Amino acid sequence: MPGVSGAASASASGPGPAGSSAASSAAGRRGRPRSEAVERSIVEAVVHLLEEGVPLSELSIERIARTAGVGKATIYRRWEGKEALFVDVVRSMEPVDPPLPGTSVRDDLVAMIEMLRQRGLAKRSSALLHNVFAQMQSYPKLWDMYHRTSVLPRRQLMDKVLRRGIANGEIRADLDFDLLGDLFVGPMLVRTVLRPDGTPGEGSAERLVDAVLEGVRPPR
Repeated sequence: MPGVSGAASASASGPGPAGSSAASSAAGRRGRPRSEAVERSIVEAVVHLLEEGVPLSELSIERIARTAGVGKATIYRRWEGKEALFVDVVRSMEPVDPPLPGTSVRDDLVAMIEMLRQRGLAKRSSALLHNVFAQMQSYPKLWDMYHRTSVLPRRQLMDKVLRRGIANGEIRADLDFDLLGDLFVGPMLVRTVLRPDGTPGEGSAERLVDAVLEGVRPPR
């Protein structure tokens, strides 16, 4: 199961730009040395139940606590509810976002698009992760929480890099800003999500970023 062994680190510290989570903030306040092991056991209990085919709708806090061997209060001290817990479980199964290189606008964009490629491939290669994402879309509150805590911070980070490129004169300032971000993200999403036969290989992030940058540079 990809990423499950790193569940505690992903839940406690968060995956890169999307790393702010109820679990990590709570852990920071508590400072108890064994909290990481407890959180790992809870996350792994959810994964175990999902692997057994239990749908999200039947994953109650009581059932999760029983499987993890903890009390319900232990879970509620770390997550405000099962939706927040599910978001951390899904993020624990995704590749962890590394820090951006910060060497150039191009390098930062390549790093972000490469992580998008790896997340897409993880969903494709893991039947469990793919199934959980499909179920999440049937729960608007859960889907919205995932977007707010995982997708939006990553988009905000990209916006920051793109604004830096505009300020530096590397990117045209007259383009629709939301469209600009979509130009970088959209092609990789298509390749990893909508085209199962078109797996993007190594170096595809670099080629994509270079192609888009060539089109959005100010006239020379």
